[in-house]
Amino acid sequence: MPKKCDEPQRIPEPATNIFDLWHSSDTIAWEHALQRYWDFVQPRNLELEQALDALDLRRIQRLSPQEWYDFLHDEYFRWKYTAANRYATTTFQLKKYVDAQALGELDNVRQRLLRLNLNDVRAGLKTAKEIKGLGIAGASGLLSLMYPQNFATVDQFVVKALMAVPDLPEANALANMNPKQLRLRDGVLLISILARKADENNLLFGTRTWTPRKIDMVLWTFGR
Repeated sequence: MPKKCDEPQRIPEPATNIFDLWHSSDTIAWEHALQRYWDFVQPRNLELEQALDALDLRRIQRLSPQEWYDFLHDEYFRWKYTAANRYATTTFQLKKYVDAQALGELDNVRQRLLRLNLNDVRAGLKTAKEIKGLGIAGASGLLSLMYPQNFATVDQFVVKALMAVPDLPEANALANMNPKQLRLRDGVLLISILARKADENNLLFGTRTWTPRKIDMVLWTFGR
């Protein structure tokens, strides 16, 4: 009896807009959208992106005050603020810890971030936002790398993408946000939307792999 040939693997068709993807039950389409994130990463940032995407929380736990500052200055801020002018202005604020010999104050934030109640998104954002140079977008980004199962990076691109899904229950709140100046309550709401979508995808696809962080990676490409 001739051996049955394996069925050819279906090549996913890229979603043309976030509305269609948001309502899609096609796991391949979602995986394709997630991989699309890497197409938008600048080649010079690829190594850093890959390293922080695989960040081990134990590394943060082991850092000394100076190492914590160096991590933020050399890695995290460079990851979050890819535009040279934004990196310069935000690290100017961060350097105030060095100028004031206050690395202990900065390290205190690290220690509290490591003791977070991960179900309290508001408290997490407030704590991370204490770091000089970070607004809601920057605070959420740091939390999303430390705790991708609980937090997402929420910024102007995520807001713009979600506004293209007009049937969301939070559509009115999204319309009233200033994407470039997110408030604390905006950050909490946005993370809740992305966490809910991660749960929906996991239920729909029978997986445990979708996280708020992965949803934000998808939205980031559509909101650009």
